[in-house]
Amino acid sequence: MKFSRRAFVAAAVAFGAAVSLPSFAQNAPYTAIVPVQPTEDAAKVEVVEFFSYGCPHCADFNPLLTSWVAKQQGDVVVKKVPITFGRAAWANIAKLYYTLEITGDLHRLESDVFKAIHVERQNLFEEKALTEWAVKKGVDAKKFTETFNSFGVMSKVKRGDQMAQAYKIQGVPALAVDGKYLVGGKDFNDTLAITDSLIAKVRGEKSGKGPAKK
Repeated sequence: MKFSRRAFVAAAVAFGAAVSLPSFAQNAPYTAIVPVQPTEDAAKVEVVEFFSYGCPHCADFNPLLTSWVAKQQGDVVVKKVPITFGRAAWANIAKLYYTLEITGDLHRLESDVFKAIHVERQNLFEEKALTEWAVKKGVDAKKFTETFNSFGVMSKVKRGDQMAQAYKIQGVPALAVDGKYLVGGKDFNDTLAITDSLIAKVRGEKSGKGPAKK
């Protein structure tokens, strides 16, 4: 039986709601990541958000996270990693993230992607549909298609899923600090407050003023 466009989108979003309970929806402020994961720059404090455009919680969290990122000091680096949980639909929107990043359209269109999927209920889970959407938004069609199907983008998606496994991510959105701590919290605001405290903790450790590394 073939899904209609509306049914496909509804099913994909319903799947998102089913598997995307926030990883930090817990009372504990944080859990240690074992083993500690490497970061790109030891001099910086790295914060990673694991997410998916298909996740309704990620859509709700994104405006708060964007505002929070804008307030961070220069020694804090925030990375976003779209993951798939092994679902083809989420693989396509993970590829969409990296494609827009490479074409230079990510900053301009990221909130529009969330809006299209979760507010307008558009089907951005299939390549043809998401390509048409991106072109309507002003992205060059040839450049988008070539980038979307490139080995580089596919490698980035695979690497994101490998990172999620290494960090033991069970749901999204999930925040991790410096490869050491998976953030907890009772709600979005609480988790950002805890992230702030963990950044201060790591900053102290790097400067030699915090707890000694074990």
